[in-house]
Amino acid sequence: MAKPISLEKILFSQGFGTRRYCSDLVYADLVKVNGVLAEDSDEKIATDNLVLNVEGQDWEYHEKAYLAFNKPPHYECSHKTTHHSSVYSLLPSLFIERGVQCVGRLDYDTTGLLLISDDGQFIHKMTTPKKNIGKVYEITTPEPMTQKQIECLLNGVVLEDDPKPCYATACLQLSEHVLAMTIVEGRCHKVKRMMAAVGNHVAGLHRTEIGAYRMPADLAEGEWRWLYPDELKQLSQSVVS
Repeated sequence: MAKPISLEKILFSQGFGTRRYCSDLVYADLVKVNGVLAEDSDEKIATDNLVLNVEGQDWEYHEKAYLAFNKPPHYECSHKTTHHSSVYSLLPSLFIERGVQCVGRLDYDTTGLLLISDDGQFIHKMTTPKKNIGKVYEITTPEPMTQKQIECLLNGVVLEDDPKPCYATACLQLSEHVLAMTIVEGRCHKVKRMMAAVGNHVAGLHRTEIGAYRMPADLAEGEWRWLYPDELKQLSQSVVS
């Protein structure tokens, strides 16, 4: 059981503003703790299964934020964008206040599963190739995929700036023009470059899985949800051998 902490610190940790502002929220009768109106910002509160209500909006307490987000097309995974809107603009401002970051990036035209967190160790763990965590991409191609192209992806292709072959750890042909490909590292447009190297191209790219965690079918584009311990376990334990 987590050690109780003051309500003011709890609100501050969740991104509701400065400590002074969080205290003012309590004294303005704008905060409920598990459905009960809070009266003292210094009151020590147990954080296990804590649900806050601030200015009429319910908010689950999470010491660290771990989010699954369904990225729409034409959004950049950056706080400082160049040509398109930021994925962070689709999140509640509380997350921005607490400093969340994308766990790796998807290109502006790539859609699908994106992890977001304010836990630096988690971000490093999920992005380092040393952990061998597979990411599954559904690739739509303008030309039909051939068995030879799939074999080349599995056996490894050499890209211009890297003498070591890049491998797909798994390939599943879903249709003539759609391939589900698993890779461990996806930076620097790697999927698109691998497809070009085998003589095809990417017309659409959608990430569906990280580790054994598959994006929920009911998570619509532009929506997010909390990740809970059992789901985090799926992410951290499911690696490609």
